[in-house]
Amino acid sequence: MVVESVFSSGALSSNPALCVQGLTVHYGALVALSDVSWSVSPGEILGIIGPNGAGKSSCFEAVTALVARTGTISLNGRDVSDVPAYDLCALGMKRAFQQNAFFDELTVLDNLLVVLGDIARPGLFSSIFNPIAAFKRRQLASIRAATILKQFGVHEQYHPLSPKDIPYGVQRMLSIALAFGSGAKVLLLDEPAAGLGGEDMEILKQILQRLKHEGVALVVIEHHMDLIMSVADRICVLNFGKQLAYGAPQAIQADSRVREAYLGTSS
Repeated sequence: MVVESVFSSGALSSNPALCVQGLTVHYGALVALSDVSWSVSPGEILGIIGPNGAGKSSCFEAVTALVARTGTISLNGRDVSDVPAYDLCALGMKRAFQQNAFFDELTVLDNLLVVLGDIARPGLFSSIFNPIAAFKRRQLASIRAATILKQFGVHEQYHPLSPKDIPYGVQRMLSIALAFGSGAKVLLLDEPAAGLGGEDMEILKQILQRLKHEGVALVVIEHHMDLIMSVADRICVLNFGKQLAYGAPQAIQADSRVREAYLGTSS
């Protein structure tokens, strides 16, 4: 489902999957984030951009309850401001980080099976007293994991390998697949295009567009302007921890304040 943007700069959706209001983060005396508000709806991509040190990653850390913060965070209409990080996943909000993180001692396929959790594990009782059913469950889980990996551009030839032995571009796609796991209502991606180019960039673009059309609400921090401008429905620009601009990509590109933040000049 594709949801057309009903936002103007600074407006909030009436039916957001994730809504952030007044988000503020302090690291001691340093104000890393100040009164930031945005939202993203199902089937929509929100881009978060800004110069280095603008507060982009701090924004994700705050939304996912990994740092102390003030403000309100709502997930599908529920206030989750006090929900700890380890419980947000079960509510449908998942995240991928800037740096790839895998179980290198496991195969690519087994990495995803670990993420699938109870879906892939038959349990001790079943393994002992009904081993045939347990074996079939593991088989079905492996088929499902392989299907998910291929949907994220991680093809079969890589499944039996260690993540450290696959190309970097495929590692980036694997990190998104592991974050998504068995499904997500809201998926936060921190610089998914870092280090990518050419064909890998196009694959990433296709993955983002597919997730959007499947109704996932995506929030993407990105430095690759060509990518984010081509896929995002709206963009939030941060600078020195403050929300500098918020709106459609065309409006952001035309905003003199944004040009000045990136280039140091408004001309």
